[in-house]
Amino acid sequence: MPGLALSKDQPIQIESDKLEIHDQESQAVFTGNVKVVQGTTTMQAGKMTVFYKKKQAADAKQADNPVAKAAKEQNQSLVSGDANIDHILVTDKVYLVSGTQTATADDGSFDMANQLAVLKGKKVVLTDGPNVFTGCQLTVHMATGEAQLDSCGGRVQIQLDPKSQQVQQQQKKN
Repeated sequence: MPGLALSKDQPIQIESDKLEIHDQESQAVFTGNVKVVQGTTTMQAGKMTVFYKKKQAADAKQADNPVAKAAKEQNQSLVSGDANIDHILVTDKVYLVSGTQTATADDGSFDMANQLAVLKGKKVVLTDGPNVFTGCQLTVHMATGEAQLDSCGGRVQIQLDPKSQQVQQQQKKN
């Protein structure tokens, strides 16, 4: 799933019916028709919770002054767009489109530090054109685009269209 590799230099656009920011808990909760777009990647879900890290005071003088430290941390939050995101949880039917690939799941998590995305559900479906892959957990290493589909006790199912391989080869020649 190479299209899921996130680009840190592209802006992120987020839409939802409601946003609650809990700065003390270092989190923001987007609910209702959540849509996130970055480059060619779009994600939709019913709810998205963003957990972010507070930045530490730059020098010892500010670290010793709790008021200055609190003011500095307050200015470096999600509200100011200067948040360092730790991880993201998405729930209530996740739909992810990246390039030619589409994935659907019940829930998902994005570990930003380890660049790991995990989509889970009773039925996780990944499509790439006419090719369909079905399991219950899809793990994607966002830095490399490498993916693993697990069956969770059942069996992974794959439906491949041989014509899709011919189309890819023709596109490479042109």
